[in-house]
Amino acid sequence: MLRTALALCCTVCLFISSARAGENWPQFRGPNGEGKTAETGLATTWSETENITWKTPIHGRAWSSPVIWDDQIWMTTATEDGKELFAVCVDRESGKITHDIKVFDIAEPQFCYALNSYGSCTPVIEEGRVYLHFGAHGTACLDTASGKTLWTRQDLECNHFRGPASSPILHGNLLIVAYDGYDYQYVVAFNKENGETVWRRDRNIEYGTDNGDMKKGYGTGRVIEVEGIQELVYPSAGATIAYVPETGEELWRINHGGMNACNTVLIGHGLVYLNTASGGFRLFAMKPEGRGDLTKTNVVWKNAQGVPTRSSTLLVDDLIFMVADNAVVTCLDAKTGERIWNKRLEGEFSSSPIYSEGKIYFSNQEGQSFVVAADREYSLLATNTLDAGCMASPAVYDKAIYLRTKEALYRIEQK
Repeated sequence: MLRTALALCCTVCLFISSARAGENWPQFRGPNGEGKTAETGLATTWSETENITWKTPIHGRAWSSPVIWDDQIWMTTATEDGKELFAVCVDRESGKITHDIKVFDIAEPQFCYALNSYGSCTPVIEEGRVYLHFGAHGTACLDTASGKTLWTRQDLECNHFRGPASSPILHGNLLIVAYDGYDYQYVVAFNKENGETVWRRDRNIEYGTDNGDMKKGYGTGRVIEVEGIQELVYPSAGATIAYVPETGEELWRINHGGMNACNTVLIGHGLVYLNTASGGFRLFAMKPEGRGDLTKTNVVWKNAQGVPTRSSTLLVDDLIFMVADNAVVTCLDAKTGERIWNKRLEGEFSSSPIYSEGKIYFSNQEGQSFVVAADREYSLLATNTLDAGCMASPAVYDKAIYLRTKEALYRIEQK
């Protein structure tokens, strides 16, 4: 009897462990902000009637990507006029909405460009808390169990001019986000427990113009480790700057030009890979060692062909994959920047791709998702179509893809 009870207990524990086997997807582009997952067995083909576990309509108009912690999926949304800003939580197993919380009422929203939305900043989540950011319109921390608002901030000034899009990150006890607008450009670190400002650092970039439109950025930062020292790398218009994460002290910068930088930071082969979006160096690789202005000494290669202005790039082993706004997919050698191949898909792209098990998933604004082999030779493996297109980037958890279109959130998995 004792052996039977012990065996049953072990079986139950193993079942619970396997049920929680998925890796959380806590921020924009996943655990490390790279768009890659170790999950295997993801679906390659799907449609409105194939490999869809559930489909949940999401009200409003917003392009933030879903973030996942265990059985909860969180995202932001907003009314089209930007006067009401929401946090929505979907149960991962059932697809049912468990929280639909109005976070802010905005009497006079800033202007928002038609390609953007009032809910484009992706939340960041951890055990028990989710952090929502809507640019200068407000930042909030919610309890994930009750939906209760724990703190808010609406006092940080910034004219985003085309709408906000920078997503926050967590580092230790800090919630960090950039405000790169028409009028002000700075990075701020909040105390994640109470929302108080720990440090704020002005960009102090020589933009070479008084036109605030050329000073805008939509970057998401990343903390990397260089020779045992942590560095907070933050792209912006005109330059990318590395800071001490705890204090905001500047470590180094690259003056690369360009505007609207929004791609995430990639690291590999002893290099940092950055995208300047519109103008400037475009895609380039640099060595992160050193202090001060590294522009003339640490840039290893540059590539200006086929570089996206909205979609982030992928680094897979020694290859870089990217899709330009006009649907041209390019594969580069990550060590040299040399082009290996490029092919044209269909439609227009804003969503960033994800990688799993030798495959890359690209989703366009018209409702098509293309699965391409992550290889030195181009191979289109599948083309899938849903009712609406994607501006948000996909998330992955436990063999399922969570894809947010302009109308709904889908759980996609192989049956």
